[in-house]
Amino acid sequence: MSEPIKVGVIYGSTRPGRFCDTVVRWVAGQIGTRGTFLADLIDPVAPAKDGAPSLQQRLAQAEAFLVVTPEYNHGYPAPLKALIDSSGVEWHAKPVGFVSYGGVSGGLRAVEQLRLVFAELHAVTIRDSVSFAGAWEQFDADGGLRNPERAQRTMETMLRRLHWWAVALRNARNADPYLQVA
Repeated sequence: MSEPIKVGVIYGSTRPGRFCDTVVRWVAGQIGTRGTFLADLIDPVAPAKDGAPSLQQRLAQAEAFLVVTPEYNHGYPAPLKALIDSSGVEWHAKPVGFVSYGGVSGGLRAVEQLRLVFAELHAVTIRDSVSFAGAWEQFDADGGLRNPERAQRTMETMLRRLHWWAVALRNARNADPYLQVA
């Protein structure tokens, strides 16, 4: 077994009273049960602590990413785009998984747009994703899923594939660093 994969879990929403906190807590709990990942929760509204690594350093240290995003007006939030665009090579040759939430579509339209963005950043997106349609009805007041079985199965599949890609790409980057073009 290789050493745990450092996964950056990225909050996709910055709205006051955001539902993203609930979904990220569930995601972090799912990651924590595996032992194959070390999660770094990257929250764009959390104040930077003195001496803490910068956003770019945290992204560079991550070997994989899980983006937790809502869908706003058939797309993903502007602050998430700003976070993504604030870096470049930090995303290269790393896998990205998605957990989305929203109304009827469960955030899938936001994920499809994000796949295009991450392709431009030389990242590898995981085909499997977790989606919560009508998310506000799926979670109880304590942040637990009312019917967790399907979401847990889907998350397990995605995490296994995210781990596979993270290990494969880690080995590839170590054997032959990813080409950086000026």
